[in-house]
Amino acid sequence: MKRWKITIEYDGGPYVGWQRQNNGPSIQQSLEEAINAFSQEEIYVQGAGRTDAGVHATGQVAHFDMIKEMTDLKIREAINAQLRNNSISVLEVEEVDMEWHARFSAVGRAYLYRILDRRARPALDKGRVWHCRTRLDHEAMHDAAQRLIGQHDFSSFRASECQAESPIKTLDKLDVSRHGDEIHMIVEAKSFLHHQVRNFAGTLQLVGSGRWTADDVSKALEAKDRQAGGPTAPSDGLYLTTVVYPD
Repeated sequence: MKRWKITIEYDGGPYVGWQRQNNGPSIQQSLEEAINAFSQEEIYVQGAGRTDAGVHATGQVAHFDMIKEMTDLKIREAINAQLRNNSISVLEVEEVDMEWHARFSAVGRAYLYRILDRRARPALDKGRVWHCRTRLDHEAMHDAAQRLIGQHDFSSFRASECQAESPIKTLDKLDVSRHGDEIHMIVEAKSFLHHQVRNFAGTLQLVGSGRWTADDVSKALEAKDRQAGGPTAPSDGLYLTTVVYPD
């Protein structure tokens, strides 16, 4: 038996999220069924992060164990052939040590959140950006975002259904920049609370629209109460871009 690491990109729109569920198709289920089809084995795929319904990925990482002997290239081609009608693609396959774990071996994760702040609705990127019809002040958003850097109790930005044992996390990076008609929010940390990045985006959008100031963001953080934070931004604009592992 060998353990295989896979790097995956997907459009999360058609799925109920990463994790296998009873209410619709998931990324995990689709991958497991694809691998089972050519390996004839009961396969369990463990992901580095459980993205929500509608959330996308350009660099999700997962692993699975398989007895069938195949090369990394043939595994990649076989999975993608099975998924040819799905919005999921395996980019890389690599054999790893049996002790390696996609989730527990990770030392960092990065997300991108895209906001389209123009009046005209998106045609090509519908479902892949958060469309805000008024222009946002990205510099004010970036300045306010720096109030969140470091180790804090992030209860004000944590979903009520979050299963993390502690609301205390260390945020390494939260940069906001403009790219034409889009604002990109890049967030990096070892791990995140449920909806934490989307709640950051919703809160900073209030700053960009002039309804909140950086001091309001600080007050929300200090309150340690979800009711004090900004709204949860839509899943459309969120992408898991990178999972970091020790060299």
